[in-house]
This record gives sequence, structure tokens and C-alpha cells, in this order.
Amino acid sequence: MKYSKIKALLESEKGGMEVATRGWVRTFRNKQFIALNDGSTIHNIQCVVDFENTPEAILKRITTSAALDIQGTLVESQGSGQKYEIQVTKLEVLGDSDAEKYPIQLRNRPSLEFLRENAHLRVRTNTFSAVMRVRAVLAYAVHKYFNEKGFFYFNAPIITGSDAEGAGEMFRVSALPFDGTPRTEDGKVNFKEDFFGRETNLTVSGQLEAETYAMALGQVYTFGPTFRAENSNTSRHLAEFWMIEPEVAFNDLNDNMDLAEDFIRYVIKYAMENCADDLKFLEQRLIEEEKNKPQAERSEMALLEKLNFVLENNFIRISYTEAIDILKNSKPNKNKKFQYIIEEWGADLQSEHERYLVEKHFKSPVILFDYPAKIKAFYMRLNEDGQTVRAMDILFPGIGEIVGGSQREERLDVLVEKMNALGIPEEELWWYLDTRRFGTAIHSGFGLGFERLVLFVTGMTNIRDVIPFPRTPQNAEF
Repeated sequence: MKYSKIKALLESEKGGMEVATRGWVRTFRNKQFIALNDGSTIHNIQCVVDFENTPEAILKRITTSAALDIQGTLVESQGSGQKYEIQVTKLEVLGDSDAEKYPIQLRNRPSLEFLRENAHLRVRTNTFSAVMRVRAVLAYAVHKYFNEKGFFYFNAPIITGSDAEGAGEMFRVSALPFDGTPRTEDGKVNFKEDFFGRETNLTVSGQLEAETYAMALGQVYTFGPTFRAENSNTSRHLAEFWMIEPEVAFNDLNDNMDLAEDFIRYVIKYAMENCADDLKFLEQRLIEEEKNKPQAERSEMALLEKLNFVLENNFIRISYTEAIDILKNSKPNKNKKFQYIIEEWGADLQSEHERYLVEKHFKSPVILFDYPAKIKAFYMRLNEDGQTVRAMDILFPGIGEIVGGSQREERLDVLVEKMNALGIPEEELWWYLDTRRFGTAIHSGFGLGFERLVLFVTGMTNIRDVIPFPRTPQNAEF
């Protein structure tokens, strides 16, 4: 008999047919009712066992997370909550699960912290199966959007000799021995004897390499893992995460903002259309979770309301300078309620400032542009004022910055001058400078941390809960 996914069975047009399915036990009640789930949907299908004619030895093996093969008749459900159930005619235990040792007892509502310690099993819970289905659909939507727009998917190197962000917080890649590392005459590590013959690291961004391909293919995007050795043990940081980075030749900053806004709306709308049940569940989960919080700490909008907020409101576009004036004159700033008080132009905005602009002042998503050059990366195009660069950040409710991008500096002399001022050796990025020597043109791009997007769409509050196996300081389990 052909096996069917539980999602397909629950969406069947009619009952009365013989079916077969496989999945894992969520609950088993009264030696009769099995709640079975195979990961295809947030919903379980109830399988009704004829316990009087089923050997006791088999019934004892039907425990939480045991894997079952079920065959029977799909019939209209007698209970509420689902359209169909299966009257079981044949049951086989494919894999036992020791109820005494299985760590995740659903009836005890395990904490998210506990589930992180069991990340290999947490996806068997409703919360994490829902999150990971949404993540998968969002990933597909990313590729679908760019494919429909004529972009080419570009694979940036994971091992690189360049530091695109100039942050210096990178994971070193080396095949040199820990004991007896070869040294130069002045005592430094001799990377010429290393595998690549030079110092290399795990990438922090595929942007620089993507720029070179955009200057030949027109429009490309990367979607791959990136790494930061930043020792930030917070709910917003990961050491390994995924980045989406489009780069487009001949696009200026306005084109870049248009692209980013259109892209975000598309992927959120796609997830809402294709993950409706999961998002409803996650919304209800968030409501229940926030009941225990003080009113001031609760979300102002329910999850679906927040997602529609982004789809239905135009993104407000204002300059950094305008934003600073708004923040300086705001009540939280004047009353010193901000943790970081805004005193003068040039301040690096924090999440509290970004969220104030979105949630309190404009009550819509916001795109800030033309930031001070001193707080932005070397590759961003310098404006005519010599003080600001053609940078832009997109700010969302509840999360702050979700996208960072810019028009890239296409002028060779200006780019070299900026690199020299920051102490970035020209010989390290000779290949990057070549794109300015041979056929330079204006071009733009942005970066979107995929986990930030999943965090926003699912309503989860810790970034470690939207990636299968989080990598954080002092944690590389699994």
C-alpha cells in the first residue's frame, strides 16, 4: 500500500478509504487513542486502536516518540478538532522509545532552555517543528524571489583571506600544528607554511566576492553560512548564521531600498500563505507565553498582526540626520529612559532607538539612509558632503535592524583613500580593486541575516531557537 503524509490525509476530500502512514507518537491515551505526527504538519492525526484485539506487549511499546507504521481506514472523526481519524487495522512499531529515558515529556511543558540542551530532539515538539517548517518555506521563498527576478545564485567562499566588515572578529582556519607552530624571525606565526600559504578565516560575509560577480552577471545573490567570533552571549547573536546578500550592478541606493522592501514583503507574504497553520500555532504560543510577563514587556501586536503590519504599511524613508533629531527630542531621550542617551550627531544607533522610531514614532517599518561615514564600512559610497555614506538600514517592530546595505564605492581613488585611512592594505584586496579599475560602475547590495528574518516571522524571542543547532560562545554541542 502507498504511504501518505499526515498532512495529505487530513486534507483529503473524502473518507472511507484504506490508508497507510508512518510517524512518531505524540501521545497515547486510554490504550486506544494515538496522536501521530510525521512532521508534515502541525496537526496530529488520531489513530484509534482496537485495544481488546491488540496484544498487550504491542500496546506497551506505544510510547511518546516511538515510530509507528499505521494502516487502517480513514473515517470522519467523532471528536472535535480534526476532520478525519484512522481506524487502525494494522500497527507495527518501527522504533521503540523508552518512556522512562526519553528526555522531552510534553505534558511538563519543557522550557526553551531545556530544549536547547536537547536540540537533536526538540524538533519533535510542536513549537520547533513549526519554526523549522517556517524556516524551510522562507528559504525556498528567498530562492524563488530572486529566481523570478532574474538573479543568479552565487556561492561565495566560506574560507577567505579578506575581512569584509573590518571587524577582526573572525575564526581562523589553519592546518598548522598547535605545538611547534612555525615562526618568522620576528616571532610571528609563519602562515607561508600553512595550507593556503597565508592567513585565512571563515567568512563574515560573501559581499566582496559577490560584487565581483555582479560586475559581470548583472545581478547575483548569495545565501550561505557566515561566521563571527564575537563573544556576545545574547539572545540576538550567533557565531554561525546564514546570510542573504544580493548585489546588483547599475543600482543606486534608491534602487537598493526598493529591492530590499519588495523582497521582504514577498518572503513574508509567501510564508503567511504557505504556513498558515504553523503561524497560527506560533501566535497562540506567544500569547500564552506573554501572559506571565508584566504588561509593559508584552508585545504590542499579535504575531499575525505584526506580519500584516509590515505588508500593509509603506516603509518610511528618512535620513540618519532626521532620525537623530527625532530621537534627541523624544520623551525617552529627554527623560533619560533610553539606556544609551542620544546627545549628538554621529552616535551609533542601538536597538532601543531603532524600535522607538518604528513602534512609537512612525508606527511603520523604517528605512534609514545616509549614515555617518565613521560608523560604517569602508566599501560604502561617500556622499558629496564628505561626512556621510550611501548606507541604508531597514528597521522592523520588535527586532530593530533586519537589513543593512549600501551603494558601494565605485570610484577607485576614493576607495583606495578610505582603505588607506583605515589601514586596510591594498595588496590584500587587489582583486576587489580591479573591479574599479576595469569597467567600474555604480552598484549596490544589502545583507539580511536569515535567522533575524525567521525570528521576526515566527515570533520567537531568542535567535538560538530559529536555527537547528545554534553555535554560541562555549557551545558547539551536537
